[in-house]
Amino acid sequence: MSAQTSPGDTVLAHPVRAALLDLVRERGTLTSTEAARQLGHSSGLCSFHLRQLARYGYLEEADHGRGRVRPWRLATGGAEPPGDDGFGVLARALEDEGYRRWLAGQPGMPPQWRHDEAFSMVLHLTAAELAEAAGEIRAVLDRYRRREGPGRAGTRPVAAVARLFPLLPAGPAGPAADRAAD
Repeated sequence: MSAQTSPGDTVLAHPVRAALLDLVRERGTLTSTEAARQLGHSSGLCSFHLRQLARYGYLEEADHGRGRVRPWRLATGGAEPPGDDGFGVLARALEDEGYRRWLAGQPGMPPQWRHDEAFSMVLHLTAAELAEAAGEIRAVLDRYRRREGPGRAGTRPVAAVARLFPLLPAGPAGPAADRAAD
């Protein structure tokens, strides 16, 4: 492993693990049997990789009833994956992979689904306005998340990505140069 590569990067580089994380993200919870059925691998292989993802802090066991069923979900607390900066190495990797698949598959989508509503802008905000804007964006997306359901007619999973962060100046001054603006 190079100095630039973290254990978390190695975990996410495995194609079965990346596919499992994608499925967990889409479904909320996932068992090794469900994963095997969806991905075409054995449940033993899927079980091994689900446990490895849990070992590195990406997944955790979800609540379940009695029996041998062992559902997994994205980790909600506890240990953060190695190198995680709060937003999540996992989230960025899943977003990037999902967007690459979207770009490759977009031409084959029905016309009403060929929208790419990606946009970016620079705003000039106070710290309080940054927090307020983030809260408003979450509130809008939460309205849609409460309605979601894989069985609802005409729906597809849609990634919603919002990153609000202060832009830091390049060079050696870094964040110290902005302290006067606080």
